[in-house]
Amino acid sequence: MGNRTITAALVLAVVAGLSIGVAAQGRGGRGGRGGGVIPPLLMKTDAFEDGGIIPERYAGRGGNVRPGFTFSNIPDGTVSFAIIFHDVDVAVTGTDDVLHWLAWNIPADARGIPEGSLPKGAVSGTAGVGRGNYFGPGAPAGPRYHHYVFELYALSAMLDLPADATRIQLLDAMRDIVLGKAAYVGRFHQ
Repeated sequence: MGNRTITAALVLAVVAGLSIGVAAQGRGGRGGRGGGVIPPLLMKTDAFEDGGIIPERYAGRGGNVRPGFTFSNIPDGTVSFAIIFHDVDVAVTGTDDVLHWLAWNIPADARGIPEGSLPKGAVSGTAGVGRGNYFGPGAPAGPRYHHYVFELYALSAMLDLPADATRIQLLDAMRDIVLGKAAYVGRFHQ
């Protein structure tokens, strides 16, 4: 056998092995580090494509308008949602990046958040650079884009947290009630 034939055979074996692993996970197998498979919760906005450039309207120095999102493929048993919005390209202290916005207790029946507002009952946390409000991207001028991530969590309960809860407190409160997770990424620079 030639090198190309051996390489092709190895690639096919790896792909087949991955396919078997994915199929096993879909049948209740375990994924990650010993945890169960989390359903693929989805989020979408018309403001920009996932992985795309965030328009000035949604930037801190632009209109600073929070984009609206719709949520789909919501897991059974979802009672509320939480969102963490942050710039993953900047380390402020240690491993902490720049937190731009937190929100939780978004009712499941809302199935999303409208542009610039939150459904009744939702909490906009005061931790982060926005201090209770969405603070849009503000990466400095330059050739490099920063990556801004909206993390969405489907939860099986409402959270009893004060508005000044930190990201760590929010993550700790959600630890045992996460039913699904999604992420939506935008890129921005001045």
